[in-house]
Amino acid sequence: MQLVISGLAMGCVYGLIAMGFVLIYKATEAVNFAQGDMMMLGAFITLGLTNDHYMALPFWISVPIAISLMGCLGYLLDSLIIRRMFGQSQLAVVILTIALGFVARFLAGAIWGHDPQSLESPISGQYFRISDIVIGVPEIWIIGITIFLTVVLFVFFAKTKLGVAMQAASQNQMAAYYMGIPVRRVNSLIWALSGIVAAIAGILFASKNAIDPGTGLLGIKAFAAAVIGGLGSLPGALLGGLVIGLIEPFAARYLEGDIARIMPYLVLVLILIFRPHGILSQVQKKKV
Repeated sequence: MQLVISGLAMGCVYGLIAMGFVLIYKATEAVNFAQGDMMMLGAFITLGLTNDHYMALPFWISVPIAISLMGCLGYLLDSLIIRRMFGQSQLAVVILTIALGFVARFLAGAIWGHDPQSLESPISGQYFRISDIVIGVPEIWIIGITIFLTVVLFVFFAKTKLGVAMQAASQNQMAAYYMGIPVRRVNSLIWALSGIVAAIAGILFASKNAIDPGTGLLGIKAFAAAVIGGLGSLPGALLGGLVIGLIEPFAARYLEGDIARIMPYLVLVLILIFRPHGILSQVQKKKV
């Protein structure tokens, strides 16, 4: 049970990062491999605002500031950089986002250093016991906020005009443009939303674990989670994150060495072989 609780909490972090992949893919059919690094930046911005001797802002003030800054960063990334790739292949966009991830890790290391640091959060280090099981307060927050965000985003895409407009733009940008949808602005907004989700994931992760610039590489596992759940499905992103999150602690406990470390990727390979569109695939015919 202790492994299950730990795995669920870590799986929710993977799920939140995976949602960032899904959000951008649903809107633009592009894959942002810098999503994990955006999560890392969100965590470091919060840490800088909270832990820094000169800033020393209360945690509950630092959080909305960091989330807002990451939303602005996501919007600017699309409007100033990604938008200039219009007409290029998806591979070019993928390579660009990988390069942006390297830049983000370099900047984080230059500003905050490369040593692991802990966020001074009011929920860090708090826990309670149920019999022999230790449940951390950050784990409860991670699970609760992840479920809430999944429901909110699912309803947003399914029921709101803006959410439907985003899906329409992803299926056929030219047709969406002729129907009066401001495609460029919609794409920038979805990048902003992705930055917000990444910041929330980073803050929750930093409340439970130490962070360093290499934390952004968690995006690789999150991408695997998005593919396992179904790249295009928000509930699938959470499900894929939970699958990987639960596999890791049990593999580390009951398997040895390299086999334990590659287990999440072995599951990814099996999913791609037997269900290539993911567990909760949302494959549809595009409408013209």
